[in-house]
Amino acid sequence: MLSSVQKTACCAVFDIGKTNIKLSLISRASGDLLTSINAENRIKGGGEYPCVDTEYIWQWLKSRLMHWSKEYEIDGIGITTHGATLACVKADELVLPIVDYEFKGIDSLGYAYKILRPKYEETLSPELPLGLNLGAQLYWLQSKYPAQIARTQYFLLYPQYWAYRLSGRAVTEVTSLGCHTDLWNPNKSEYSSLVLSQGWKTKFPALHKTGASLGSIRPQLAKELGLPSHCKIYNGIHDSNASLAPHLLQQRSPFAVVSSGTWTIIAGIGSPTGCLIEAQDMLANVNAFGEPVPSIRFMGGREWQCLAGAQDAQESDFQQILQKNIFALPAFSEQGGPYRQHKGEIVGAEFDALGEGEKTALATLYLALMTDHCLGLLQQQSTVIVEGAFAGNHYLLKLLAQLRPNQQILFSKDATGTSDGTARLCNQDSATNWPYELHHVNASQALNSLIQSYKQKWHSLLLRKLLNERNKTRI
Repeated sequence: MLSSVQKTACCAVFDIGKTNIKLSLISRASGDLLTSINAENRIKGGGEYPCVDTEYIWQWLKSRLMHWSKEYEIDGIGITTHGATLACVKADELVLPIVDYEFKGIDSLGYAYKILRPKYEETLSPELPLGLNLGAQLYWLQSKYPAQIARTQYFLLYPQYWAYRLSGRAVTEVTSLGCHTDLWNPNKSEYSSLVLSQGWKTKFPALHKTGASLGSIRPQLAKELGLPSHCKIYNGIHDSNASLAPHLLQQRSPFAVVSSGTWTIIAGIGSPTGCLIEAQDMLANVNAFGEPVPSIRFMGGREWQCLAGAQDAQESDFQQILQKNIFALPAFSEQGGPYRQHKGEIVGAEFDALGEGEKTALATLYLALMTDHCLGLLQQQSTVIVEGAFAGNHYLLKLLAQLRPNQQILFSKDATGTSDGTARLCNQDSATNWPYELHHVNASQALNSLIQSYKQKWHSLLLRKLLNERNKTRI
């Protein structure tokens, strides 16, 4: 066994996603990822509603920390989680199981909640189904379990619930409070009228800065896990904002970040909140420094699965799609995005008649055009940083550079994302020396003569599609 003097000082980052949970160790000195492990997340059924399996998550976290404490000097723990999740706590116990935000039963009170929820202009939070608006969850719990809510001492947002279990300190934090919750007024940096009218404000603990130290780990827990008694617990962050944090620390506003995976989420740093349109699924998130961030999203990963073929695209495939004026018009997913109410369609060819490479070329063109279109809705004319799945598609990057010839297009090869951002916020003094590398995209000249014309035709077809569908609705 290594002595404590020989151990590498590191920060552990606990990352809870909807599908997976992950624990990573990141060097304090260099920012290097030392090791990482993940496991499947679980939702418990069989009760009055589906809920988070908190005990499974807790035992998994403790077992990993206990194992790694033998080899590493873990002197800090940061936390990042998905949004739309809240714990009702009294003392050290949950008063109610934590609701799974995909629980359909929350919609049963949708009409009553809709009357109460603040206007979009106040919260910049669009109306969402299920429990994706955290205010809807709280209203449902209050309606179904009034005695338990009355007994609740703290409403803890999801990252802060885990920080509470580790440190014993109850706090609130803005990134989770401001992610389409209906609970926060981002322009005024204060609780929304819903929180005040329902009497919920007194149950939210005091706000603390994202990444701030909440003190040391509980002494008994440190002893149980073999961690140093001075191990700090840091105020956690919503996962989308964790990915944004490295860029906020290194870039100057204005700029845009395109984070791509199952969802394509585009954050417009420096964009005016006045550009946001609720009907187009636009919202303001709140970043780690409490500032509203105009954002737009579409389900790019899901749409890619619908459109892409079984082969990679070649330049000749793009030429065929462009020259034959074959277009994909949104949307190919109903779960989000500016055109989620409209059924996707292929114009100019039968989809099944296309070759596999041509399908992939069409999917790439579609995603590039949608990204460009969403950047336009955010009124972004500055540097664009692409990360995630799109960053590995060199044709898409070059197309985006062609579609936006007056802007610098950069991409990141960093796959650590949320863990890296969380660790940087917990190590802001030393993180200034950590590596931060972006790569420049050079626009391809090969398809340049065709792409601008193709873009104009795509926009014309999209407008015609929207007008035709609107007219049919009126009839």
